[in-house]
Amino acid sequence: SSEWFNRPDDERYLSLDDLWASVKARSERSTSRIVETAKIHVEASRDNSERLQLILPKADAPLAPTHWAFGQLASLVGAPASYLRQLPAPLAGINLQYGLSGHRAEQIKTFETEDGRTELRAVTGPDYGRIYDHELVEAVQRIAGNGTGDTRWKVPGTLDWSTGVYNPDVDITRDTTTLYASDRDVFIFLVDDHNPIEAGKLPDGSPDLYFRGFYCWNSEVGAKTLGIASFYLRAVCQNRNIWGQEEFQEITIRHSKYAASRFAHEAAPALTRFANSSPSGFINGIKAARQQIVARTDEDRETFLRKRGFSKLEAGKIIDKVLVEEGHPAESIFDFVQGITRLARDKTQQDTRLELEGKAKKLLERAG
Repeated sequence: SSEWFNRPDDERYLSLDDLWASVKARSERSTSRIVETAKIHVEASRDNSERLQLILPKADAPLAPTHWAFGQLASLVGAPASYLRQLPAPLAGINLQYGLSGHRAEQIKTFETEDGRTELRAVTGPDYGRIYDHELVEAVQRIAGNGTGDTRWKVPGTLDWSTGVYNPDVDITRDTTTLYASDRDVFIFLVDDHNPIEAGKLPDGSPDLYFRGFYCWNSEVGAKTLGIASFYLRAVCQNRNIWGQEEFQEITIRHSKYAASRFAHEAAPALTRFANSSPSGFINGIKAARQQIVARTDEDRETFLRKRGFSKLEAGKIIDKVLVEEGHPAESIFDFVQGITRLARDKTQQDTRLELEGKAKKLLERAG
């Protein structure tokens, strides 16, 4: 949801083909090199207090650092980027030049892109293992085609809150798309919502339907790791919140020296395996969790959660969430898993969410 909320229109794409074409063309205009920091010359314009450029050995033209690359460069030489940005360019240049001349690592890897002018998009250590954004998009295209419905994997539909009905068929617009790319990253979220999986019955007797989904991300300029997360879910609402998430699994790859090899041999195949996997294990786990009754009273419920590492406050919140959202007191393993994942959804810190989701997963595994 935060991706959907924060992306401007020029970072939103209506198909994987359009997304791939943009990031692929950018990579074809890009070059990388390793240079000695002592040989980098910082040039500042006295006529323009905001203009600062770098002159690299054997470079055809000066490089204009992007906002992100400037921050990376400042960090590498131990200078506070926020402070340097407030200084006139000549004064900031003097500070950067001093830092580069005394940089103990001696070498950096640059990433330069030609787009009317030559921009410096990234400054990293010499062993940075770059995975290009278009490589991740290509891995997704192998299972999802264009991401618009030509395969089972597509941009999600939306949950209509007025009726409670999930509609998988919505027009893909800049307001509904889940395909994003900026000058520093790419993010993709796709689902298989035309092929729901029945995992038992809801309290009202209607089928409890799930479908598969995944999202993935990367930054070829070092803003984040490469990652792929897969899960089952009940619905996606209009502001792209994921509802009823289960079986969350995640792979992350740091851009270290052998990152490209790990992506080729670990992450990309994992995406294909998930796309082609059978849901039988998930369904059996849900059914077993529904049948396993572990609490009959409020005291039983609190005791069950406290023995599994939850505080008294957390236990109370989990019990309340099951009662409000499921319509009955928590009794089965599945009820408690639902309450824990809903509590995780409300958390703002990723570490806390992952810890709660991990506890919920262990409960399901124990039941199954």
